[in-house]
Amino acid sequence: MDYNKIRKNCRVIRIAVGLGLIGTAVVTGNAWFYLGVIPLIAGIVNFCPLCIITKKCDIK
Repeated sequence: MDYNKIRKNCRVIRIAVGLGLIGTAVVTGNAWFYLGVIPLIAGIVNFCPLCIITKKCDIK
């Protein structure tokens, strides 16, 4: 199984969620929202860490 591939729409959603969380962190000053870096990087590099953990992948 190729765990480095995620669907194109999932990739866009991950990047949007990551940027949204980081933007919220900048506005509110709450450092927990900087965890948005994780979905942002997952979307940019086309890597899904949950595929490895669950042994399931979106693309067959």
